[in-house]
Amino acid sequence: MSSSTSSPRAGARTTGSDQPSSTTLGDRTRRLREFRSVRFHSVTSADGTVVEAWTNAVEDGPTVLLCNGLGTNPYAWPALLDPACGIRVVSWNHRGVGRSARPEDRTRVGMDAFVEDALAVMDAFDLDRCVVAGWSIGVNTAFELALRHPERVSGLFAVAGVPGATFASMGAPLFIPRPFRKPLTVNVARAMKLAAPVLTPVARRIPMGPVSTTVLRFSGFMFPSARPTEVRRAVREFLTTPIDWYMHLALHASRHGRVSLSGVSVPAVFVAGKYDVLADTRDMRTAADRIDGATYRELLGTHFLPLERPATVVQMLRDLLEAVDD
Repeated sequence: MSSSTSSPRAGARTTGSDQPSSTTLGDRTRRLREFRSVRFHSVTSADGTVVEAWTNAVEDGPTVLLCNGLGTNPYAWPALLDPACGIRVVSWNHRGVGRSARPEDRTRVGMDAFVEDALAVMDAFDLDRCVVAGWSIGVNTAFELALRHPERVSGLFAVAGVPGATFASMGAPLFIPRPFRKPLTVNVARAMKLAAPVLTPVARRIPMGPVSTTVLRFSGFMFPSARPTEVRRAVREFLTTPIDWYMHLALHASRHGRVSLSGVSVPAVFVAGKYDVLADTRDMRTAADRIDGATYRELLGTHFLPLERPATVVQMLRDLLEAVDD
């Protein structure tokens, strides 16, 4: 396969709030560990857009392609950044997120483009076929990749996400009737996009210190089982994306409908958070029921299982990898 990858960059991007003058020794130690555990590459997708791919520091072990949550970053998966995890992870930042470029055609940010980016990253890392993991909207990408290119996918690992029609799955724990879920969430995204000139500067000034982190962890949107330092790093990075662009991505992603699961013939595992307000557990369970041999497990947690239950989630991924090897 032709490779589009450049040599790894020296390390993770450092935001203004992470400058050494205002950090503790513990923060410096953590950043040094992250510096060593994430490696970045430039990959050119099919339409010429250069996306920022990343991989962890694991050299040996099975490789997993991770289709991440919309606009999220490597630091949302602390257990996979631990070199002792034994899993080599390859992933990328969505278009316009991190140092991934925005496409010349602004409409090239939907599911078709996400799948093209996934294929470009696989080709750049010489991955002919592997297990594909997805989180949140990344579950859509993972299943679309498996249906369009079944020869490239040996297994599917879906975390806190449904295979299509994601916006119609939001709000179940809030008792929002299903017919109103997508119209409500899409209109919220449109309103936030319009208000972005005001909201983005405010979001970037949020001090992600102990107080803000504690409020988020005890909000019910996320559970306190997530470690404060890991939440802080992931959220700081997430907030670097302008809100108007994030909502632009979200609105295009909302157009993706349910995928046909009858064509899925590889081992599949669904991991749901019992109190997830962004992915209906019932939708995840019924998706698993429609795939022959698929596994469904519901954990005590929210949409942020990679931060709240990292060890359990990664162990389930290891179990899937072993099953695929068998």
